[in-house]
Amino acid sequence: MIKGDGRLQEGEVLSGHTSFRIGGPADLFAVPQTLEEAARIVTLCARESVPCCLLGGGTNILVSDKGVRGVVVDLTLLSGLRADGTLVTALGGTPVSALAEFALSKGLAGMEFAYALPGSVGGAVWMNARCYEREISDVLEFVDYLDADNGQERLPMRRDEWEYKVSPFQRMRGVIQRAGFRLAPGNPLQMEDLMQEHMRDREKKGHFLFPCAGSVFKNNRAFGAPTGVIVDSLGLKGRRIGGAQVAPFHGNIIVNTGGATARDVLSLIELVEDEVQRRLGFSLEREVILVGEW
Repeated sequence: MIKGDGRLQEGEVLSGHTSFRIGGPADLFAVPQTLEEAARIVTLCARESVPCCLLGGGTNILVSDKGVRGVVVDLTLLSGLRADGTLVTALGGTPVSALAEFALSKGLAGMEFAYALPGSVGGAVWMNARCYEREISDVLEFVDYLDADNGQERLPMRRDEWEYKVSPFQRMRGVIQRAGFRLAPGNPLQMEDLMQEHMRDREKKGHFLFPCAGSVFKNNRAFGAPTGVIVDSLGLKGRRIGGAQVAPFHGNIIVNTGGATARDVLSLIELVEDEVQRRLGFSLEREVILVGEW
């Protein structure tokens, strides 16, 4: 039995917890208030062979209309930041933008690229989030990780384990509890200017106009152009299925125009994949992850 001080709810509809504003009910929805409580839930699920899905900021995922079987663990209450010299540590549920703002307040440079990046620190580490030619692994020093089978571990940053939007945690089963980032003294005025520049760029590209999960596909340099440009070149911007639409302003974003289902979005993803493969011979790699019962 799962016990703790945090919230525990049966049948919680997940559309209110994802950036797509899409998703059916979770069998059981747990919101732990402490790292210890989260650890107990994850360990218990592993021991009892109960499916366990971790939820941070709800970005980069598409949750099935049928929902998620087992336990969904919402980590958003596990938020906190600390600076020790040039080392900044953040709990996994901390919003990425909050980490960037905290670093700015301490005059520490290195996180500016991540400002206005949606999602949590744990999710950004898991995905090795990347934007503006920088990625999380560039500034990461260590990760405190609860392995569902082997217990608590501190994993130091090892460059050979990280690639473009790939981290070692994608091959593991457990929860990212805390991450340490090695930054450097910087000029706060220049740092803030760069952060605001990134915010304006995201607004200009329409990232915040509709519910979405950001980039649907990874970019592949071998294709000779960013995926958004490739999709645009095929005249697919604006294509719709139900309430889902390839954004008129960006070929690599699919938006929920209102009332879109997960099936609408997935069908549109598959349509874009098929068209790019048929007409150009490229196999797009998804960045958005399917979650739940499909």
